[in-house]
Amino acid sequence: MVYLAIGWIVVLVLTGIFMPFLFPEGQTGIDLLQRLKPPLGFGGTIEHVLGTDQLGRDIFVRMCSALRVSLLLALFGTLAGACIGITAGFAAAHFGGVIDNLVTTLIDFQAALPFVVLAIASIAFLGTNIYVLLLLVSLYGWERYARLARGLALSHRNNRYISAARAYGASWPTIYRRHILPNIAGVLAVNATLNFPESMLLETTLSFLGLGVQPPNASLGSIMNAGRDHLFSAWWITVIPGVLIFLTTFSLSILGDSLNGTGESRRRA
Repeated sequence: MVYLAIGWIVVLVLTGIFMPFLFPEGQTGIDLLQRLKPPLGFGGTIEHVLGTDQLGRDIFVRMCSALRVSLLLALFGTLAGACIGITAGFAAAHFGGVIDNLVTTLIDFQAALPFVVLAIASIAFLGTNIYVLLLLVSLYGWERYARLARGLALSHRNNRYISAARAYGASWPTIYRRHILPNIAGVLAVNATLNFPESMLLETTLSFLGLGVQPPNASLGSIMNAGRDHLFSAWWITVIPGVLIFLTTFSLSILGDSLNGTGESRRRA
């Protein structure tokens, strides 16, 4: 199952990278004479393997462009959230006191509040644009990195290699960057693999609600949203991107669980 998940992810990444260049007009090319054509096997032809939408755009080619957008946004959000969370966790572990209380309070606040509700409220206040979306995706899940980084940093601060580094005159920023972070990177990487599909789901959810990626760009969520009015007559516009989102997030979750299990086995050993 893990190898199938890895294979699926590799295929998606390669598709997202190369297909938009092979079909540069696939996302915005409109052909009303080809509108609402069904997929191959449901009355369609090989010319449009996954059918067309209400404007005659090829679903397969459009999904390739949308997949690249969704994956890039999720990747950016995962990396940015990791940087924010690790920095906050290290600051809380190092300074303690007021800083530690502030960081832990923010962690508890975000963990208790459904982030989609916070995201919708933020968009209502700040407006809908790509910068707000990037900010929201970046803030999603940072509290888990912060909690892990804080706890692991506190447990490593008293180790002998830290005392040795201090004896050689290394500063605390250098110790955190060159000694503590490499030793806890494996645990943080596992959390990143679990956070990535959740970031992707957040982006597609906001785009489905019309609050994420805006036309002429498209994400998998906005393609699904465009097919709501044709759900019974042209189900493929909504169902096929939904299946792609499910398989992608499911594969990423399987990979994350596998890495988590491997890490726990090594720690026990």
